[in-house]
Amino acid sequence: MMNAMEKEKTIPQNVDEYIKDFPEETQNILQELRATIKKIAPEAEEMIGYAIPSFKLSNVYLVHFAAFKNHIGFYATPSGNEAFKKEISHYKTGKGSVQFPLDKPMPLNLITQIVQFRVEEILDKAKTKGKKK
Repeated sequence: MMNAMEKEKTIPQNVDEYIKDFPEETQNILQELRATIKKIAPEAEEMIGYAIPSFKLSNVYLVHFAAFKNHIGFYATPSGNEAFKKEISHYKTGKGSVQFPLDKPMPLNLITQIVQFRVEEILDKAKTKGKKK
């Protein structure tokens, strides 16, 4: 298991490269999460941002995710967490993150709702303010 410093030295070039570094079971969960995001936001650009899988929409970060030993970190910026405070309250959370334990099913319906919220939020802001850089 690499520590954080070693992981930083080998930043993956793309999401496939990121995912392949994990055990098969975790890879399957990450692929499922990735497919869920792509289904909701097919026009979002998939990339590595902050050394983890990220999606951008209208040049604004939509969501990020990352795998850890015991959980998947899901980052919908603070607004995604704020909007779903009640729904994510039984998970460990941070300012812009929520941790989904690997030993429980991924809450794909909840993730879908959060991604949809972020898509609408970004598109609304793009309409009212023009494209953000």
